[in-house]
Amino acid sequence: MNAGEKMRVDWVDIAKGICIIFVVMMHSVLGVESAAGARGWMHPVVSFAQPFRMPDFFLISGLFLGLVIDRSWRRYADRKIVHFIYFYLLWLTIQFLFKAPGIVGESGVGGAVSAYLLALVQPFGTLWFIYLLPIFFVVTRLVKSINVWIVLLIAAALETFPIHTGWLVLDEFCSRYVFFFAGYAFAPVIFELAQWLRQRPWTALLILGVWAFVNGWLVFHPASAPFAAWIPEEAYTSGGLGGWSNVPIISLLAGFAGALAIVSISALIARLGSVPAVQWFVRALRWLGAHSIVVYLAFFLPMAIARTLLLRSGFITDIGTISVLTIISGVLGPVILYGLVQWTGYGQFLFRRPQWAHIDSAPTPHGRGALASAE
Repeated sequence: MNAGEKMRVDWVDIAKGICIIFVVMMHSVLGVESAAGARGWMHPVVSFAQPFRMPDFFLISGLFLGLVIDRSWRRYADRKIVHFIYFYLLWLTIQFLFKAPGIVGESGVGGAVSAYLLALVQPFGTLWFIYLLPIFFVVTRLVKSINVWIVLLIAAALETFPIHTGWLVLDEFCSRYVFFFAGYAFAPVIFELAQWLRQRPWTALLILGVWAFVNGWLVFHPASAPFAAWIPEEAYTSGGLGGWSNVPIISLLAGFAGALAIVSISALIARLGSVPAVQWFVRALRWLGAHSIVVYLAFFLPMAIARTLLLRSGFITDIGTISVLTIISGVLGPVILYGLVQWTGYGQFLFRRPQWAHIDSAPTPHGRGALASAE
């Protein structure tokens, strides 16, 4: 691996680390505020990240697809379809075991069984990202021979049009596929941009400063009445404030701008990897990024426990502080669980697909297992 390749791996893992923290942040902050019936000082941070939080995650997820898209269908399906089906079904069952008592209390055993079966077609809880990725992989494989700009134009139109059927799979596909496909189609350009900005830190900081100002204005400045009517209701439930960033077309541009901003920030952070004072921080972000699927799968439980305990204890009353502590719990909880699994050797199936769950006999690179999330 040459120096350029190593740099690219560094910044991609850092970008994934930033993304997973933002995802945990959204669920933690909005969950705390919903339970408390009040907003805290972390809400503006969640709102600021709302235009680019998931677009960046999907764009990064498509970056390495070009390296494997021409594999045999059997191996491609094993790595890009069966892989995610296994983890979705496993963690759906785990999450459901914790939520089933409440469902049984409200709807009976029949209601619980129906809810579980429904989750096979309507993604459950926080797992929709895991559900959607294999669909993106399959669709991209099927359209790879079509002109890139035609696919991109159609995907951009799907994101722009107000498609809200109530079926999460279709709605999120329309909203997110354009970013995933762009990551796949323009990966070489994105890698070159990251390297160019990494070598010009002051230029990168100036660009990022302008982006942060524009993104903040779009998020916090309410859209005028005619345009506000076009803002989807889902935007408000994910931290949106009814700003211009949620208006169709603008939301598409803001998503791409924010995604590229995270790429730029990650490239700059990778540049600091050899600085002793911040080396630990860079390594922590890289580790989180390399293990982002571990955090994504398992953060729901420590997050929920921390939120419940902090709100009920009354020891801390500031909603923002409770939100931050909940975020920390949501990020560190899966890390601790993963460490215990690695240390004891028990529970490997939680994060590493066992051999029986493969349809291709080719060995998975050692240590990758579940960690080969979106490459």
